[in-house]
Amino acid sequence: MNSLLRILHLEDDPKDAELAQAMLETGGFACQVTRVETRPRFSASLERDDFNLILADYTLPAFDGISALKIAAEKRPEVPFIFVSGTLGEEVAIEALNIGATDYVLKTRLSRLVPSVVRALREATERAERKRAEESLRRSETYLAEAQRVSHTGSLGWRPSSGEIYFSDETFRIFEFDRTITPVLELIKRQRIHPDDVATWQRAVERAAHEGQDYTHEYRLRMPDGRVKHIHVVARAFRDKAGDVEFVGAVMDVTAIRLAERELHKIRTDLAHVTRVTSLGELTASIAHEINQPLGAVIYNAEACRSWINCDPPNMNEAHTALERIARDGARAGEVVRRIRALAKKTDTKMAPLDLHEILSEALTFVQHELLSSRVALRVERASTLPVILADKVQLQQVILNLVMNGIEAMQPITDRPRQLLIRLEQDDAQQARVTVTDCGVGFSADDADRLFNTFFTTKSSGMGMGLSICRSIIELHGGRIWAEANVPRGATIRFTLPLHPGAAPCSP
Repeated sequence: MNSLLRILHLEDDPKDAELAQAMLETGGFACQVTRVETRPRFSASLERDDFNLILADYTLPAFDGISALKIAAEKRPEVPFIFVSGTLGEEVAIEALNIGATDYVLKTRLSRLVPSVVRALREATERAERKRAEESLRRSETYLAEAQRVSHTGSLGWRPSSGEIYFSDETFRIFEFDRTITPVLELIKRQRIHPDDVATWQRAVERAAHEGQDYTHEYRLRMPDGRVKHIHVVARAFRDKAGDVEFVGAVMDVTAIRLAERELHKIRTDLAHVTRVTSLGELTASIAHEINQPLGAVIYNAEACRSWINCDPPNMNEAHTALERIARDGARAGEVVRRIRALAKKTDTKMAPLDLHEILSEALTFVQHELLSSRVALRVERASTLPVILADKVQLQQVILNLVMNGIEAMQPITDRPRQLLIRLEQDDAQQARVTVTDCGVGFSADDADRLFNTFFTTKSSGMGMGLSICRSIIELHGGRIWAEANVPRGATIRFTLPLHPGAAPCSP
């Protein structure tokens, strides 16, 4: 009771006001009293000053306590109002309490004033705290409802034992149910779950109800007008004192996201296709060299076969051997063409168990001429065994081609030392396949290490800044990671990792 008690006292007798103040101060209150007698001063004081308590006589010469109570109830309803009067009949007291008075104390029993004020202030504090809590709750509910509306995320509650389901307003909007409808599982299944998802949805619901554990599920809704929505549900399981499980969770409309990802995948596929075709254009000389080798051998062996047949007598054994060589080299040329078509063809990602040794060997056939013409010595270090990976063959070959060509180009300005390119295949400590491509070229600055894989960032004067960006997209799509390191004293190293295919036997080089 040490804080200052600011009191507005409606009282025409100064001595009565002084007695009331003295009684409160004796009870431990430090009081600051403003005494008024008229309606204008009473109203003005309420509007101008901040009071903790209102005391009022019931009868004054020019004013009355009931009128004062009504004014106070309108202007300052949160402030306790106590009648302190010489006479106050039972009917009047009841009327005053019904209108909003906190209590009444007779002047002849002024000793009751202190406990009455203590109770009134306590109740006022409790009301203020309750009001703040209610206001905070209303504000939180408003914020939550608006956040749900903006994010298209609703909330739900489900008690399997009773079948009771709670939907927030946003969940009703997502499902496009009328707010007056009581949601139940059968209604949701019959009117909203996409026919192709009913079975999986039913199994997920039954498993959640049986196991009583947290669950996450995605399914589609089919609206009455035929539109399809993609829904993601996350729910936590709780148990009450009786042991019954109840789920509380969130419902997210991810239709716009599921569409955006599809469009992003299309864009990535288109960009990857463009870079593959661009790479093939840059590797024209190497491709021509790879095709000319088997075709030249075919022509040579065809001439040899004709010579052996024209001998007198014909040497059919040698002719037969030449024909076998023609068939072998024709198949070689066909395989080169097949690989070129595979790289140039625009296809979606096709994941399959693959031998990383084989992928590297095929990719390097396209750059043999570039390595020779640029006088680059290639060294490949392979682990004795390397587990199978799960990957898209064409996309992974594209990554290797980009990294090898970048290394070759980075060493073009080098004239004072041998141009060497190292490719290493190994399994790292995290049980992943790791590919390392190291050159001794011009390298890059430490500041550029984190930007090399950004779209449109390039250190080459004629570069587009797409190659490494697409490499990162491909590697991350495969669940791996790619990064760059500046070599000391010169050159650059690019590494990437790929998850191993579980359960597959290791491959040897």
